[in-house]
Amino acid sequence: MTAIQARATHVPSPARNLTFVRQLRSEWIKLTTVRGTWWSVGIVAVITVAIAFAVTSAMSGPVDNIMMAVLMPVQLTMLIAGILGVISVTGEYSTGMVRSTFTADPVRGSVLAAKAVVMAAFMFVVSLVVFTAAAVGISPIAAAKDIAVDWADPAKTILPILAASAVMALFALLGVGIGFLVRSGAGAIAVTVGIMFVLPIILQLLGMWLHDLPWVLSMVDYLPTSAAPDVILPSDGGALNGPASWGVLAAWPAVALLGSWAVLRARDV
Repeated sequence: MTAIQARATHVPSPARNLTFVRQLRSEWIKLTTVRGTWWSVGIVAVITVAIAFAVTSAMSGPVDNIMMAVLMPVQLTMLIAGILGVISVTGEYSTGMVRSTFTADPVRGSVLAAKAVVMAAFMFVVSLVVFTAAAVGISPIAAAKDIAVDWADPAKTILPILAASAVMALFALLGVGIGFLVRSGAGAIAVTVGIMFVLPIILQLLGMWLHDLPWVLSMVDYLPTSAAPDVILPSDGGALNGPASWGVLAAWPAVALLGSWAVLRARDV
């Protein structure tokens, strides 16, 4: 009886057998088995392809880079990427699943890292497929208008697609960080929308009113939505150069993730 009781009361520690690879697999399953994830992917695909076809069909004349028709929708789809990052976190808080997650892996930094890696990789691959499919799809329409999709020049085709996919991944990471910081779905989405769309408008209005403070208007250049076009389709008229724009885009999710890591360590679930 004593031996039976000893075996019955011995419960192996989940954390002892949990590796980071298994944590990645767990986060992958949680992300890809939620219908909201695929709804978000579908919306990104529909918006990207529809706008690409509409813009290409409306073109008439020489075009410096046809890829702007494919990548123009990023200004809209990056919001979807951010919201997907948010709901991947806040969905667990709303259902209480986050307690099981932290029980399985008490090292909260590991949970944060796994979710960030999976979300970034997922969004990058999805965006890469969608943007590439849109570029291939508009090729016949562009060719009929004597506008070539120059795949032989990576700087005009492949590199912008890779940059846009990376931008989508970074916005998804920003959403993950905000999700852990706020924990409420509605609140985190509001913060994400505020950073991406409301804050630029506020700063531009303040810059117009406060003529003695030109730095207020300059702050717009350091918002993620302002830096994104400068890395996707760089131009000589951009406010920031390429490395600076990448630095801005990386800094926002980095700060959000570091802040969420500090908060996760300091407070209860």
